[in-house]
Amino acid sequence: MKAAVITFPGSNCDRDLARGFELAGAEVVQVWHKETELPAGTDIVGVPGGYSYGDYLRCGAIAAQSPVARAIAAHAARGGYVLGICNGFQVLTEMRLLPGALMRNAGLKFICKPVTLRVATTDSAYTAGYAAATEVVFPVAHHDGNYSIDAEGLARLQGDDRVAFRYAANPNGSTDDIAGVLSPNRRVLGMMPHPERAVEAAQGGTDGSALFRALAGVMASA
Repeated sequence: MKAAVITFPGSNCDRDLARGFELAGAEVVQVWHKETELPAGTDIVGVPGGYSYGDYLRCGAIAAQSPVARAIAAHAARGGYVLGICNGFQVLTEMRLLPGALMRNAGLKFICKPVTLRVATTDSAYTAGYAAATEVVFPVAHHDGNYSIDAEGLARLQGDDRVAFRYAANPNGSTDDIAGVLSPNRRVLGMMPHPERAVEAAQGGTDGSALFRALAGVMASA
């Protein structure tokens, strides 16, 4: 598995995400936001958390117009895998690779703590390493993590089994307790919690490891 991890001005989880991929056996290449092409042979693009371009305008809005964004969109259009975490999820919604929008937390406060999630579907390369309805603990750190989508879009997500994770106790007001969603072809995942911050015991837990291992397994068998 070859992973390209994007770095924008303001990214602060790019090295954490690279580490998550590396622990699963991936070859990782760091890609600067001004690049117009991804490295040859890229299997998955990782769009990390942070404050891309200072989160001016809307979170992820400027990053969605960056040079590398066009390469990410082309990769996704070819059926490539894309994982966006926290600010990366915001970027993917701004790029329209995923439906919905990330709004200001319902409590209007920055949230930074471990949260419990339930695996809502195992039918994806990202969640295949978990049993159905498994509870996992990942950290969150966001001010605009309130996932919002209209009734028609929500019905589509639910009907297509494209909700990847739900909060066991909703921390931010997200519609239907949604913490992560999949694209129609199930190869693009956006999620607000940070699995890459739960891959080593020193981080306080390793529940995120199964996500990266599952991806590596899918790539190895492809």
